[in-house]
Amino acid sequence: MIEAELKARVRAPETVMGELDKRAPARVEVYRDTYYDRPDGSLEAADQELRVRTVHGPESTRTVLTFKDASVDEASGSKPEHEILVEGVEAAHAILRGLGHVVVIAFEKHCCNYEFEARGRQMLATLVRVPELDGVFLEVETLVEEAELGDALTDIRAVLAELGIDDDDLTKETYTGAVAAQRM
Repeated sequence: MIEAELKARVRAPETVMGELDKRAPARVEVYRDTYYDRPDGSLEAADQELRVRTVHGPESTRTVLTFKDASVDEASGSKPEHEILVEGVEAAHAILRGLGHVVVIAFEKHCCNYEFEARGRQMLATLVRVPELDGVFLEVETLVEEAELGDALTDIRAVLAELGIDDDDLTKETYTGAVAAQRM
């Protein structure tokens, strides 16, 4: 499946949150993300991502191992995504290190997630604050087959417009790149 996703900087977070609250209840979570690569940087060079994410919510904690393949759409950066829940976060990290991967960067994201249906699709909208970065971001995504990607991105743009997000607010800037630049 392809994660059809657009990300934007949010100029009026309270307004966007109010609009999202009308669509679905918020699920507040803290993500602890650790990104891995091979020592030669070949995953990043191939536009691939390997991540262990531990999600802390008010009632539970879960860990997800994610591999994202290279972008299939340059304009949006949408990628094929493969995820699996793992029971032991330390075991997941040990396996990746044991396979020769190295930690590239680790950071925390504070997220408000909203799951809803729009235009016949299940959508996930996430308001994101990264403590090390200025501003608030909004990600809207849906999982689709590659043949549906263009239509899905059109639907996501429509949802973003309804939330008050303009095309000028869209960004392909990655959190990993922004956090790394901030730490330099």
